[in-house]
Amino acid sequence: QVQLVESGGGLVQPGGSLRLSCAASGSIFSISAMAWYLQAPGNQRELVARIISGGSTNYADSVKGRLTISRDNAKNTVYLQLNSLKPEDTAVYSCNVYLRGYGQAYGNYWGQGTQVTVSS
Repeated sequence: QVQLVESGGGLVQPGGSLRLSCAASGSIFSISAMAWYLQAPGNQRELVARIISGGSTNYADSVKGRLTISRDNAKNTVYLQLNSLKPEDTAVYSCNVYLRGYGQAYGNYWGQGTQVTVSS
């Protein structure tokens, strides 16, 4: 069994910062890509940032320069640093991990989502 546990969401004022974490645990053999998605009210879920095992990253144009994705392979954890937050960043942020469990093929796993609200 594989489990993803997210933390770090909350209420922040415009211009503020948050750091989200997503830790994968369980019977994990190998992790390939790790990513963060957001879903704003009434909208579809969209990719925010992705980081692959070698460390290469890609970001949605709307967040470039404000958000930074990183990972700690020893801890099977992916982070999302959110800076200069705007009210339009308000959304549920979910992590996605493409990994292989022992004796299993690669598959996508999702965290439960964490709410980020940017408001004064």
